[in-house]
Amino acid sequence: MQRRTTPQRWRIAAAAAVALATGTTSLAALTGTASAAGETVTVQYRTGAGSATADQSEPWLKVRNTGTVPVQLSTVKVRYYFKADSAAAGYRFACSWAVKGCANITGTFGTLAHPTATADRYLDIGFTAGAGSLAPGSDTGDMQLRFHRTDWQPLKQSDDYSFSATRTTYADWPKVTAQVSGSTVWGTAPEGNDPTDPPTDPPTDPPAGGQTLFDDFNYTSSSDPRISANGWSVRANSGGPGVPGATWAPENVTFAASGGNSVMNLRTSTAGTAASTKHTEVLTKATKFKNGTYAARVRFSDAPVSGPDGDRVVQTFFTINDLKAPMADDYAEYDFEYLPNGGWGEPANILYTTSWETYNPDPWQAVNQHTESRQSYAGWHDLVLTIDNSSIKYYVDGQLFGTHDAAYLPERPMSINFNQWLIDLAGQTSTTPRAYDEQIDYVLHVKDQVLTPAQVTAKLNAYRTSGTTFEDTVPNP
Repeated sequence: MQRRTTPQRWRIAAAAAVALATGTTSLAALTGTASAAGETVTVQYRTGAGSATADQSEPWLKVRNTGTVPVQLSTVKVRYYFKADSAAAGYRFACSWAVKGCANITGTFGTLAHPTATADRYLDIGFTAGAGSLAPGSDTGDMQLRFHRTDWQPLKQSDDYSFSATRTTYADWPKVTAQVSGSTVWGTAPEGNDPTDPPTDPPTDPPAGGQTLFDDFNYTSSSDPRISANGWSVRANSGGPGVPGATWAPENVTFAASGGNSVMNLRTSTAGTAASTKHTEVLTKATKFKNGTYAARVRFSDAPVSGPDGDRVVQTFFTINDLKAPMADDYAEYDFEYLPNGGWGEPANILYTTSWETYNPDPWQAVNQHTESRQSYAGWHDLVLTIDNSSIKYYVDGQLFGTHDAAYLPERPMSINFNQWLIDLAGQTSTTPRAYDEQIDYVLHVKDQVLTPAQVTAKLNAYRTSGTTFEDTVPNP
């Protein structure tokens, strides 16, 4: 993770060019049924950037309640479909202005399961509870949204499914879909990609068997001999990522009871100098984890437990192996990274999930795919990552957060890691001591089995009901 010391972390180097085919897709009849009687919406669209090629795409949207009962906007998800300009292109979402307030609007990118000539990615627009509700007959008003490539290369919009250069005033636009509480109520997706309702009764019984690592982090201190015996290393060696000259402090890894369970606490502290900065990391000694399911319950925090706020802190759960040479194609890394105070060019809190193919530390180049959401994630969250032979999927609190392509699947096994560190000392320049906490309730890996979030919960409950606090049957490669 040394490469993350550079502010150009998200600059993408394309691994290969892909041919962009153009074509048309006829509109079928509107799909889906309302999630509840009288609860439905329509989407109006206009473009703020009508050129076939532009620095950024500007889908301006309005959501209108055409039903007979109020609709909570937090239950609404709007999906805009587009064609990526290259296989390695990354994208960032932004809100320029909105009647409902940009702070109440989220944007998350994903990959379509069935790519077409005009769409292989999508942008999901969601709403926080602060957006409120829509009365029957009312709409959200303007949402002036935009997205751009992370490397700021021009966007080709002419082959994007949801784009129309002629839509310069708001009008109903069924090439943007909308869901209410998971049910599609508006629009037609690119062929073969209709958003589907979640299962009414998703399976909760995990499949039998499966070699497993489970740890409830039921330890006394960072020097507890069971930590090493159970295959964990509490980092003490120097080096990146983070503030050059900072130390990695085993004594800042502690354990305590919370909610009836033992939790691991990672504390990162600083007084504004490299010498006073202490990072924390706990990782498996073995690199033996590859396909299957990874899960953890993690408590992110937006504010320090003491001292002034503002440091560019990174709170994580990830898997990784070593980079054997610059741009080596057998490198792999899969991250949940929460930045409560922004960083890497972001001004405020953001959650990233990132799948890495490779990188070159100097000069900086990276080949990855990421999904992000710009909102607070303070508090406990259930994080699930699944890897099979076709895709990588990230879930947050039972909901699909991002799907990444087969091009980023791992070639070699990895370790499992948690760490918390500061990108730099520029976010808060005070010399007053301050400290930030990230907590971990448990970690689970099931080799070669893709579990649903509900099955992960069932497996966790079974361990706790039986009183099992640790198990590791995953063989070394």
